[in-house]
Amino acid sequence: MVSRVEHPAAGYRKIFETVEELNEPIPAEITGVIPSWLRGSLLRMGPGLFEVGDEPFRHLFDGQALMHKFDLEGDQVTYFRKFIKTDTYVRAMTENRVVITEFGTVAYPDPCKNVFSRFFTYFRGVEVTDNCLVNVYPIGEDFYAVTETNYITKVDPDSLETLKKVDLCKYLSINGVTAHPHTEADGTVYNIGNCIGKNMSLAYNIIKIPPAQGDKSDPIEKSQVVIQLPSSERLKPSYIHSFGMTESYFVFVEQPVKINLLKFLSAWSISGATYMDCFQSNESMGTWFHLATKEPAGYMTSHKYRTSAFNLFHHINAYEDQGFIVVDLCTWKGHDFVYNYLYLANLRQEWDEVKKAALRAPQPEARRYVLPLDIHREEQGRNLVSLSYTTATAVLHSDGTVWLEPEVLFSGPRQAFEFPQINYSKFCGKKYSFAYGLGLNHFIPDRIVKLNVQTKETWVWQEEDCYPSEPLFVATPGGTKEDDGVLLSVVVKPGAERPGFLLVLDAMKLTELARAEVNTVIPVTLHGMYKPPSSA
Repeated sequence: MVSRVEHPAAGYRKIFETVEELNEPIPAEITGVIPSWLRGSLLRMGPGLFEVGDEPFRHLFDGQALMHKFDLEGDQVTYFRKFIKTDTYVRAMTENRVVITEFGTVAYPDPCKNVFSRFFTYFRGVEVTDNCLVNVYPIGEDFYAVTETNYITKVDPDSLETLKKVDLCKYLSINGVTAHPHTEADGTVYNIGNCIGKNMSLAYNIIKIPPAQGDKSDPIEKSQVVIQLPSSERLKPSYIHSFGMTESYFVFVEQPVKINLLKFLSAWSISGATYMDCFQSNESMGTWFHLATKEPAGYMTSHKYRTSAFNLFHHINAYEDQGFIVVDLCTWKGHDFVYNYLYLANLRQEWDEVKKAALRAPQPEARRYVLPLDIHREEQGRNLVSLSYTTATAVLHSDGTVWLEPEVLFSGPRQAFEFPQINYSKFCGKKYSFAYGLGLNHFIPDRIVKLNVQTKETWVWQEEDCYPSEPLFVATPGGTKEDDGVLLSVVVKPGAERPGFLLVLDAMKLTELARAEVNTVIPVTLHGMYKPPSSA
């Protein structure tokens, strides 16, 4: 899977440029053959506005939320996009400046105000962004564009119109939730976020949102906290981007990248700071794994798992097997925060400079950890993992902690297997073989990868001067094999006559089935979903 492709023309810069929304869907030109059963919509979220007036956004996660849609209807494909009309976006466009502080861009008071107005603006407290650029997913019969704060935005998946801003704090004890929930077959949604726990200490709450209600009421109004997990540091919760879920357990990985709550409240409110300014790394804690049971819901206080430090953003999958929980992760070695290397100034550099910056960043690695459930004190000092198909180890120490060492599923110099996807509907929380990911070459996305997590065999789709996005797996109706389906990815090829296209790959062989090209550049997208037709 190791990429030897170079990008001296720096065409990747185009995916970090502002675009305009479309007034109506535009038709795509199709080459190849799209499977006749593939009828639905690919929905994607990402940044689409990278500056307001003469004020640039600084970080990859700052640009204003743009929702994309490819509609597939037999031999016709159309593309559409609209900005989400969040409060953040509307106010920025109205005032022609950055009004609300984003992940890595600070909003300063209106320079037209007098000194007293500006002074009191600083003391109003933290104004949290609702810029929902990270993902879109269903809750009940509705769809929500999301980021990682307490605000989610209800959207119309057909017209892409913005419908409603929802504050989860009205229904849950939560400061924010991840953009990567888990959804069960009946539509029940689980998620996790940090909160104020007992004795004013920080904790992590796992929340549950029920499926669509028979009386047509809003499921969010019936959401609840089901489990609370303690934080290793009272006022410094770890950054959470995703979590794991098996058939019977939740898996939470507490990483050494921390949010300094005091700095968040003081520096931001008084002197002006960004989310990025409030992160710091704990160089001594390593990484902790926490387990909780689903039914009955409860934190497993007696199981303490530890390992060396790494950054974690995306879980691949987790499952139970013979008294163990197997957890597959996309990790970045060490405690240095990977997001420090995702400022737009870095990503827009010449290719040689991009590579130099990536050399200073943590090394990516796809890993498998195995957590034993049955732990006996007399077994200190020996490997507790007895699964024949993995080299991962777990050793019980005298203090009661279990030290974990991983099996490496993939590692290549500055080559990441990231934005992982699986055959989620059939294999989430179950033993599986295949994962699909976006290959990052020194942080630049330039390939799509299929990984056999059992044999470590890889397959790659890559094309010169093409920059793909997270590949989404769509199963073939009635298919019996795990990888029987297609992968959908939005690809940008700068300089081409039709520079943006939807790529359709055979998920088994990773060969191209079709592409649907449009005459517009499509900026970087982060996450999204495939929505089957309404009648499905």
